[in-house]
Amino acid sequence: MMKYVLSSRVSSFHPALFCSVITLGMLSLGANSYAATGAETYQQVCSACHATGLNNAPKVGDKKQWGKLIKEGQAHISADGYYGVRAMPARGGNPNLSVADFAAAVVYMANQAGANWQNPDEAMLKTINERLAKKQAQAATKKT
Repeated sequence: MMKYVLSSRVSSFHPALFCSVITLGMLSLGANSYAATGAETYQQVCSACHATGLNNAPKVGDKKQWGKLIKEGQAHISADGYYGVRAMPARGGNPNLSVADFAAAVVYMANQAGANWQNPDEAMLKTINERLAKKQAQAATKKT
């Protein structure tokens, strides 16, 4: 038998952890085994933070916030977001999210703010994966 101890006091709030917990809870309610559209991935994974701007996540449709990111380019923000950036956990907190599904959600969100991006093709996915490999190599170098 498991015992749970609940405290009436919360010592600190961790926004990234909160987003991860919300995301995992949403996934358990509606997990799909097929490739999701960008809009579906946004609803299932990203909206917990990006719909409200939790912890300074760029809100969907906010042209000012997304405009800066759009200028960085599709491959750049897709790779950085997938890897994890600022308070955003890697893969939006979903360890099973593919690069292609994540990148499609980025396209969906960026297009709501005025971008005219297409879902990533093989060439774009290769560019995203190359950037991810560089980020992982840099992180490994810092650890040593």
